[in-house]
Amino acid sequence: MGDFLTGKVIAITGAGRGIGRAVALACAAEGAKVVVNDHGVSVEGGEPTSEVAAAVVKEIEAAGGDAVAVADDVATMSGGARVVATAVEAYGRIDGAVCVAGILRERMLFNMTEQEWDPVVATHLKGTFTVFRAASAVMRQQRSGTLVGFTSGNHQGSAAQANYSAAKGGVISLVRSAALGLHKYGVTANCVAPIARTRMSANVPMELKEMGEPEDVAPFVVYLLSDRAREITGQVYTVAGPKIAVWAQPRELRAAYAEGTWTPQRIADLLPGTVGTDPMPLLAQLEAMRQAAATGDCPNA
Repeated sequence: MGDFLTGKVIAITGAGRGIGRAVALACAAEGAKVVVNDHGVSVEGGEPTSEVAAAVVKEIEAAGGDAVAVADDVATMSGGARVVATAVEAYGRIDGAVCVAGILRERMLFNMTEQEWDPVVATHLKGTFTVFRAASAVMRQQRSGTLVGFTSGNHQGSAAQANYSAAKGGVISLVRSAALGLHKYGVTANCVAPIARTRMSANVPMELKEMGEPEDVAPFVVYLLSDRAREITGQVYTVAGPKIAVWAQPRELRAAYAEGTWTPQRIADLLPGTVGTDPMPLLAQLEAMRQAAATGDCPNA
């Protein structure tokens, strides 16, 4: 057992499997009391079971740690509130909230249905909001705490996962908003974009050059939850095996100003050579995938 999180109470959603489970076990191993939340659903979001979260609690207890299970669905306000309330009821406080829970329903945008859009956005984005909302209210009173959202490199866009990409982009904006709004209360908020072998990554239609395991992601989350990271907020980090990278903050690249009023013709004449565009690397990757598919080669990303 380590002591990086001794005395802290950490709630983790999606903690029954994959990265969430690895984070829960790592937090407990570093001395935290852990609330293990998992609705226990399949990758597609069906067949919930409370046994998934309970099994991780048993693992933690068998190793000498302290944990409780919550099987509520964080896509509901009551579910998110219950995760935080369980932490406070069981341990008297909440020092960290880590939102890993997610599902996938892949479909091209022009074929995507409301039933494929809503649950994905609800689980990833609303499920982060419900827990952050409840946790931030307690952390504000404590004048301390850490929120950790989980995003993906796919927040840049995805050919067949518009729902997932939109939700993950929303998580980043939610985290940055939390960082801004809670800074004066001593509460931090950051995002992790993992690349690791999980049930969800198994559906990625390409071979990823950088790929780690769930256990590679967990130490970084532990660090963000610790007192050593008290000055870090509003950041997005990639964790992929041995790699840790920070993403740039959104910013304007170039600007042009009209003398008078813009017209479509003036924009057409001036924009390409002044404001221009910012290249989209994923378009080049997509083209490389098409070419590889045509020649029978394995596409890489």
